[in-house]
Amino acid sequence: MNRRIIVAIDGPGGAGKSTIARRVAARLGFLYIDTGAMYRAVALWAARQGTDLGDVLALEQLALASDIGLASDPPRVTLNGEDVTEEIRAPEMAQAASMVSAVSGVRRALVDKQRRIAENASVVMEGRDIGTVVFPHADVKIFLDAEPEVRAARRLKEMEQKAAAPTKERVLRELTERDQRDRTRTESPLLQAPDAIYVDSSPHTIEAVEELILRIIRDRTTNGKDYER
Repeated sequence: MNRRIIVAIDGPGGAGKSTIARRVAARLGFLYIDTGAMYRAVALWAARQGTDLGDVLALEQLALASDIGLASDPPRVTLNGEDVTEEIRAPEMAQAASMVSAVSGVRRALVDKQRRIAENASVVMEGRDIGTVVFPHADVKIFLDAEPEVRAARRLKEMEQKAAAPTKERVLRELTERDQRDRTRTESPLLQAPDAIYVDSSPHTIEAVEELILRIIRDRTTNGKDYER
């Protein structure tokens, strides 16, 4: 019998979650869900509205009212019908999204949206609390990590490709600050689920990590053939 499969990939910024989750989803024919993009979209809307990031009630209302669309091929994010794929990737949106994601009401609203997205399809969902909060009973849980210096170098390379090139020291500092904020927040902190498989991507190529995770998924889900897509 066909069944839906949920693959949860958690980890800190710069570990390669988005790249790997997108590639794995494409290989399996699953829906790719970038939860970080959803928090960035709410942060963008807050910035446009001039909403104080300390106004938790206003942020919750924005999250509840937001209509966020995710497409995999090509990767695209829409906010209330507008394509914001590039705009949410601005450097300042990462820090704003981290602050927005610490708001309990925002997380509740977006977790509900994330669960509804996965009701009708097999998914690869990446974020920081997928295996612990959003889908604690996911079929496969991966905690994807990398050394801080490696993550900073990767993030810097991404920024350089978009003509935004801060120093590596600044990128490392901002990643470290976000790690601390994400790991210590009261609501849904960044944690490795007890049953998640730890994968350190530091010494590996994207292709090697992709193949490793595909093997893990197939080992845990009847060899990868019994999927409802």
